[in-house]
Amino acid sequence: MDARPEAIRWAGPVRGTRPAGGLTPRAERAAVRGALRGDVGALDTLFAAHWPAAYRAAYLIIRDAHAAEDIAQEGFVAAVRALDRFDRSRPFGPWLRTIVARRAIDAARARALRREVEATALEHLDAGEPSPLAPDADLLAAIAALPEDQRIVVVLRHLLELTPAEIAALVGVPRGTVNSRLRRGLDTLSREVQR
Repeated sequence: MDARPEAIRWAGPVRGTRPAGGLTPRAERAAVRGALRGDVGALDTLFAAHWPAAYRAAYLIIRDAHAAEDIAQEGFVAAVRALDRFDRSRPFGPWLRTIVARRAIDAARARALRREVEATALEHLDAGEPSPLAPDADLLAAIAALPEDQRIVVVLRHLLELTPAEIAALVGVPRGTVNSRLRRGLDTLSREVQR
């Protein structure tokens, strides 16, 4: 199992009728059952199907490729260890991305306390053939320039498609705070993109 991430490509929204990696819901449930039994092949299937979205979620929050890789791997390991508590009537991907997003938010908060600064921004996200729905490089750069509290909620809402209620629970702030951060972030993005 190769843990090296591929280049981040905008693959459209992470939610849909088919989970990431082309697994059908039935195949995903079978892989989860196999992983619970200790089947390494089932773990490989889940990893291959959900690694790109987990890595992308971490990267969009933390904006550091190496840290995002570590966070996504740690999140996957944590999810596998907690599979016995996973509600198998729900899809695995959103649950995994929530674990990864929480870890990425914690890492971003820890960096802020240590005042770490990453020199690169989201510009190198544009790899491969862009989707017609893909945000352009200017928009990604503007998102990267947002203050952390606004960037996190904008990424979670508009790139990872979480609801404001899900974001509030994930970030640990009231829903009204999420909405105000979204509004401020979107207003700033609007001004930056119109320049």
